[in-house]
Amino acid sequence: MWLSNFTVVLADETIESGSVRIEDGEIAEIRSGPVVQSTFDGGGRLLMPGFVDLHGDMVEREIAPRPNAMMPIDFGIHELDKKLASAGVTTAYAAVSFATESVYGHIRSLENTGAIIEGIKRLNGDLLVDHRVHARYEITNVGAAPALEGLLHGGFVDMVSLTDHTPGQGQYNNVDSYIASMSERRAISKEAAAEVVARRIALRQESAEVDARLRDIVGLSLRHNLSLASHDDDSAEKVAEMHDLGVTISEFPVTLAAAEEARRRGLWTLMGAPNALRGMSMSGNLTAFDAARAGLLNILAADYHPAAFLLGAFKIAEASGGSLAKAVAMTGLNPARAAGLMDRGEIAIGQKADLVAVEPGDVPRVRATFRSGRVVYSDGTLHPLRPHHALAA
Repeated sequence: MWLSNFTVVLADETIESGSVRIEDGEIAEIRSGPVVQSTFDGGGRLLMPGFVDLHGDMVEREIAPRPNAMMPIDFGIHELDKKLASAGVTTAYAAVSFATESVYGHIRSLENTGAIIEGIKRLNGDLLVDHRVHARYEITNVGAAPALEGLLHGGFVDMVSLTDHTPGQGQYNNVDSYIASMSERRAISKEAAAEVVARRIALRQESAEVDARLRDIVGLSLRHNLSLASHDDDSAEKVAEMHDLGVTISEFPVTLAAAEEARRRGLWTLMGAPNALRGMSMSGNLTAFDAARAGLLNILAADYHPAAFLLGAFKIAEASGGSLAKAVAMTGLNPARAAGLMDRGEIAIGQKADLVAVEPGDVPRVRATFRSGRVVYSDGTLHPLRPHHALAA
């Protein structure tokens, strides 16, 4: 199958009116110029690598769209799958949390988290997108460690991140604001939320068991050759501590100093595509724009909104004065390599034919998504050529 007459975005350049041949689900040939035997004529649209999302929180929202409104887990996974395909995501790491004391409440219980992971693995062969599991280990939730260890031993986890959402540091420096957020999200009084917060702060201060469990999880993750990430690093010292544990990805660094230290130590730096699209952090922390302008940004992730991927990449290219190819690498090549995936993420011979056809413009749109050469999403505007059209050409 040929995809012809596209502006093909390679890892370091773009090819105008380029063509890509797909065989057995892989990219077999790349040409400059259109071909007459094409199956799809791009009409000059962009052809980009499918997005590789290392951190997507969305599955929980599909299963619990409102507090205490639980949907069937399989239903939620299928609904998210469709949204991801329509947003151009072809590989998705569901960032599921082992954080029972979070503001999200019951949806992040051990029972629900385990059921979500099991559902993703069981359904994956029947889904449009390649779904994987990113286990977010809240380091103060030592009671969750045995459950996570069991999932790691069973091969259910593909990536692990170490999170510390203890109020008073990291992403949640403002304790009063965190209490108010927990009260609203969990529909409890501010007094009850304050009690939960006080328990979490006290638990973090009792660091002996916390540190022991943390090292157990890290050791097990590394023995299974999983990529290890830190979360919300707020200082150079925190980055150094995480790097020494074996972390290779710094997710959502809170400060420029943390991002600079991550780059100095050779870590991948990940920021949210919604942050890039909006030009600001929801928590008033480091923006993706500032990180990109300083040459400190490697990876964009869906975070909570996969539709932000495409426009977020365009915004980064515009704001940082860089090429579109460099920004697109943040959505495909870089996250794939950071996760140890060597078979996808770029348009190159031998790579999986995970591709996105994009209509550029003020609001660029995904017109079609291909996974291993198969159309998994189309809005109907990218029409396959009929045989007699090709012959006439």
